[in-house]
Order: sequence, then structure tokens, then C-alpha cells
Amino acid sequence: MAAPDATMYWLSARTRNDLFLLYCFADAGLPSADLRAFVAERSRRIADLRVRARAVPGDLDYPSWVPCDFTPDQFIEHPLPEPKWAHLQAALGEVLDTGVDAAVRPWRLHVFRGVVDAPSPGQKPAEPTLVAVLQMSHALADGRRAAEIARALLAEAGPAEETTSAGGTPRPDRLAGAAVVTRVRSVGAELGGFGPTASLGDSVAGLLRVPIRSATSAPMAAMLALPRMPIRLARTVFRGYQAFRAQQELAELTTSGKLPPPGPDFPPSLVNQAATEADSAHAVRMMVYDAAALRVPGRTVTVVVLTAVSLALARYLDGRGGAVRRLGAQVPMALSDTATSNARNNYRSLSVDLCIDEPDLRLRADRIAAAMAERRVRARHPLLSAQDRVTAVVPAPLLRRDIARYPLATVPDSIAGHTVVSSVHRGPADLTFGGGRVRFTGGFPAIGSVMRLTHGVHGLGETVTISLHADTATVPDLDAYSALLRAALAEAAQALK
Repeated sequence: MAAPDATMYWLSARTRNDLFLLYCFADAGLPSADLRAFVAERSRRIADLRVRARAVPGDLDYPSWVPCDFTPDQFIEHPLPEPKWAHLQAALGEVLDTGVDAAVRPWRLHVFRGVVDAPSPGQKPAEPTLVAVLQMSHALADGRRAAEIARALLAEAGPAEETTSAGGTPRPDRLAGAAVVTRVRSVGAELGGFGPTASLGDSVAGLLRVPIRSATSAPMAAMLALPRMPIRLARTVFRGYQAFRAQQELAELTTSGKLPPPGPDFPPSLVNQAATEADSAHAVRMMVYDAAALRVPGRTVTVVVLTAVSLALARYLDGRGGAVRRLGAQVPMALSDTATSNARNNYRSLSVDLCIDEPDLRLRADRIAAAMAERRVRARHPLLSAQDRVTAVVPAPLLRRDIARYPLATVPDSIAGHTVVSSVHRGPADLTFGGGRVRFTGGFPAIGSVMRLTHGVHGLGETVTISLHADTATVPDLDAYSALLRAALAEAAQALK
């Protein structure tokens, strides 16, 4: 594993950071045994779904991916007390409080059948639906790559029998997937923004290949890691000096106005309290829209949603007696640079001021869009990758120690945002499962030590779903916030037209 992926793997032992991708289909009535058989057969042809993690004794080196087969317990059908959307959302909260062990299997599929009142913008609501939730270790993929894997699993035309190398030679011993790299900057951040910075391709064509270590045993890997340790330390020191010089150059460019400044920090709010294990539980809510309802000429869907969040979250905090003067969001942005490593997680989190001091919503949206553009320019600057290059060569025991010691239960005095707004379009609505056509998709950015309320914004075809994920100890009235956000979305869309 690359260092960013190992970071996600080791973090999963301390906090819930799995990815959850929801797809709602028409339920065509195919028996569940046949659905399981389909998933088993289809996953056999998707290299990313045929692996598990293998640790090195003593964590002397980074874990590796080794081959494995599908097991029946990776398909889980959940009965509901009643086939109602409210019961589904309650069950999803329980599912989001689970984690996969990537050393056993890094993914599983949850299925809920016969839901009779699922949201249905522009469709007949009486049709029973099947909801499939793909749960995946964050070590295996970031949000964009996970969506590509899900598309390979659920597309009408499945993947070829074997993945192939760039030259066309069959390579069944390789993983299909985009080779990516990043420095992991926050627990639970997921995807990039709607639009060209993070739009998902319509297929998994063009995925690069990352080798699986299948021949070297775990003890042998540990033995081989020992002589490499001094080399890694030397490279870490050298690249650390390069990163220091890069930081100096970044500071000079920022001072001269040639590069936008880093994102702002904010004091924590009521939705950024430390977790209370006795009272904590996961809760979700979903709002499904016809995409036309959130499309505004000259604005991205992400900016429209951020403007609505600025209204709803400010009103929610004010109603609970915790009004803030400034409000910010972390907006993960997908990166395309694959030159420095074969990591599977490749994004940066942008700190965006939601400009609640601006009463005119059109001007507020303009300022939010400008802030997003500035954060993107800085995030893409080559000098910012210097720290990534340090992380890429840090000896595994040092990174493992830092992750084990990181104070996850502590909320710092200043944070990069009060909530996460994670946004991506997952392509055309041409997916099927069990003979039923897809209706919409959703996703739930993880809640972490600081972000106890997160937002997912996911498009599929002509639908956009806004998903809320919260810790009930911090946000005990998610329905109240959901109602505020629904009203704010209508208000923002109308004001920005």
C-alpha cells in the first residue's frame, strides 16, 4: 500500500472511515440467491474486488494487497420492520456504524428489498425499490475510485473477463484502478466537487494497474523491510528539507499575491463537539431532487448547495443557541496528479468560507464560488505536493506510530470547516441490479472527531441526492436540520436564478 492508503487502513482501527455508496433500483423481484450469485460472478471480473489487505509483522513495512475470492457473507440482505423509507434510513444509520476489516475482505454489499415509498422525482412512487449499499474500506479507494468500482459492478455491460495492461496483454494478477496519491489531511473527507475538478467518467475505461504482492510471505516482507529502513529514513530527511524549501517558496508567492492564501480556520461550533460514546449513534437523511431543480445558469450544483448549507446551518445553530459569526465547510477536491505514487486516495480538502455575513444570496454565492476557485488554484500548485513526497517515503513504523498517537477525541481550538460538503456526479443512469433500473444514488461522508455533521451531494443521470450523516449526540434533531436545509435549497435555487 502507498502511505495514504495505509493511513486509511490503520485509522479504520480507531474510527469509522469506510465509504458507503447507495444506489436505489426498481425491485424486479429476482430472488436474493440470484442477486448474490450475480454479485459473486461480477466481482470475480473486477480486480479491485478480488483482494484483501495483508499486514507485515511489526508494521515494519506497509501492508500489501493479496488475492482473495468472494465469500457469501459479503452479500447481506437486511429485513426491515416495514418496507418504508423511514425504516430504511434508520437501518442505514446502523449500517454506517459498522466497519469492514480489510485484512479479511475490504468490501461488502448491503441490500434492502421492497421499499414502497422511496423518493421518486419524476417517477411513479408506487413501484417497490431495491436499495443496494456498497461498503468499502477507504484504504481500497477514495470516493471517485469507489464510484468507478461500483459502476463496474452494476453497469449493464460488465467488465471484461480480465483486466489488461496498456499494451493489451491480459493481466489477471493486477488491480484495475486509477493510480493516485495524496497526503491524507482529514478523517472522513471523501469526494471532489461537481464539475470539471471531480466529475466521474462514464466508465472505468482507462484505469491504471497497481501490482498485487502475492509471492512474498508476510514474514519475508518484514525481513526485506529492515535493510530498506535506513534508505527510507534518508529519503524522508532529504524530502523533508525539500518540503521546507517548498513551504518557504509558497509563503513568498502568497505574500507577493502570486498565489491565493491558504483556506481560513474557524472556531468550533455546536456541531463540532467531541463524541460521547454512550449517546452516539449514526443517523442519516436523504433528499432526492430532479437535477433541474438545483441547476442555476452560471452556478455549479456544489455552489448552490453550499449556499443553501450556509443558510440552513446558520439557522440551525442560531435555533440551538449556538450562533456563529463565521461559518465554513470542507469541500474535498479530487486530484488528477498520478506521477508520484500508486496510492488509491487522491484528493485535498478545501477550506471554504460560507460568507454568512453577506445577506444578498447572489453575492454570497459569488463569494463562495470565488473562494472555491482560489482554494483549487492553491491546492493544484506543484509546491504543495512536496509534503506528499515526504509522506510517500516515511518508514511504515513511524507513520503507524503517529496514527496510533493522534488525538482523535480532541477538538482543536480552530478547525478547517464546521461541516463537510462532498460532491460528485457518478455518471449516467444506466446501471441495473437484478433486472431493475437505477433511480438515484447517494453517499455518506464519514463523521469524525471534528465533523459530526456531513453532507453528500451525488448526481446520477438527471437526479441529485443530498445525503445527511450525523452523530445523534451532537445533532439530536436531524429532522429539524433536514427541514431547514430543504427550505434553504428552495430559497437558494430561487434567489440565484
